[in-house]
Amino acid sequence: MKKEEVLAQAILEHVGGKDNLRQLAHCMTRVRLSLKDPTQADIDAVKRIDGVMGVIDDETLQIVVGPGTVNRVADHLSRETGLAIGEESVDPNLTPEERAAVERQKVKAKQQSPFKRFLRRIGNIFIPLIPGLVASGIINGGANFAKNAGVDATQTWMQILLLIGGTVFAYLAILVGWNTAKEFGGTPVLGAIAGGILFNPVLADITIYGEPLVPGRGGLFGVIFAAWLMTYLEKHIRRFMFASIDIIFTPLFTVLIVGFASLYAIMPIAGLLSDGIMKAINAVLEVGGPLAGAVLAGFFLPLVMVGLHHGLTPIHLEFLNTIGNTPLLPILAMAGAGQVGAAMAIFVKTRNPRLRNIIKGAIPVGFLGIGEPLLYGVTLPLGRPFVTACLGAAVGGAFQATMKTTALGVGVSGLSLTPLIDNGMYLTYIAGLVISYAAGFLFTYWFGFKEEMADGI
Repeated sequence: MKKEEVLAQAILEHVGGKDNLRQLAHCMTRVRLSLKDPTQADIDAVKRIDGVMGVIDDETLQIVVGPGTVNRVADHLSRETGLAIGEESVDPNLTPEERAAVERQKVKAKQQSPFKRFLRRIGNIFIPLIPGLVASGIINGGANFAKNAGVDATQTWMQILLLIGGTVFAYLAILVGWNTAKEFGGTPVLGAIAGGILFNPVLADITIYGEPLVPGRGGLFGVIFAAWLMTYLEKHIRRFMFASIDIIFTPLFTVLIVGFASLYAIMPIAGLLSDGIMKAINAVLEVGGPLAGAVLAGFFLPLVMVGLHHGLTPIHLEFLNTIGNTPLLPILAMAGAGQVGAAMAIFVKTRNPRLRNIIKGAIPVGFLGIGEPLLYGVTLPLGRPFVTACLGAAVGGAFQATMKTTALGVGVSGLSLTPLIDNGMYLTYIAGLVISYAAGFLFTYWFGFKEEMADGI
């Protein structure tokens, strides 16, 4: 039996068995399980499973097993349970106790702060898109790297690379609209229409309020709101619609109302919001300089810890849409580098074989910008190294803000982000990584780790 299958079987055993799963999904490093009765899960036992790097018990049970492994584990769970990945099990025969447990889980989700719930919703919209964004970003970055090195961009193979790399961004509004409607319980294609309306090139031929419309004005913020409005109206119109004509008139009225509202209200308001966010962040970086970079990078790992970091994805994409690059991504990428440095210091100092094995398995992907295995398997469980990793990140963030490093696309951070760095500042970005590695290492080696901390690992 392969190790991923053993891991999947162990997870099932400690979450109440296959009949306790209502929904199965995964992101780049985490298996996400929605349970019918969360009280049947033994969280402490799940944490002790060999191969599990961390557990987040939130709206869903998120089990960190690392990149690559997560896909195989999810596939084994899917075959074992009969649940398609992303599919929800509908069981009309739940006992009163099981229904009560489900309701308690819903109440738990509602008790989160509105801001946290908002960021989680945003994350749920963008998480399914991340593999495509990463792959396309790297392809685009590589092609632009070659172009900057003097390769003729009119060559067929270069044109094909740019086509492949740019496709997801050309239709991103439609994908975001689809996922938004799905997230809020609406018909996905109506959300996709909302995204298509706001980015349709024909908008340039329409004049409203005395000015021609600008395709994409308001960016993805506008798309998310328009797609949510589609869902809201669809549900409310359906309440009053006769079942015999629902399929015709509910989507018809929904699309017409939201379509006009998008052009007359959503685009102008979302445009002002988008401009305000961009100007505010740029102002913070201009005025705060190194201090702003240090604060942003130093506090990014806590966002990753609670899974809210994906809420920043639309801000990166809006920067790309408005100014062609994002100054935030290189700064925030230093968080993972500080953690890599901290892990290397722990590896040098500790004699704990389990801890050394975890670091050996997690640090290669840490260099490539996937930091969750190190976060949940090493720095966070140990406590103080998490703080020293943040301090190391802050030093690198200050450097990147001072040098005004920017990225041409959204991708995984770490060394993998290098091809996406704008203006040929590849060595500057790498220098920032090295600074964060070194700072994270030194802070952790001097102040962050003692051997007795490893006893609980």
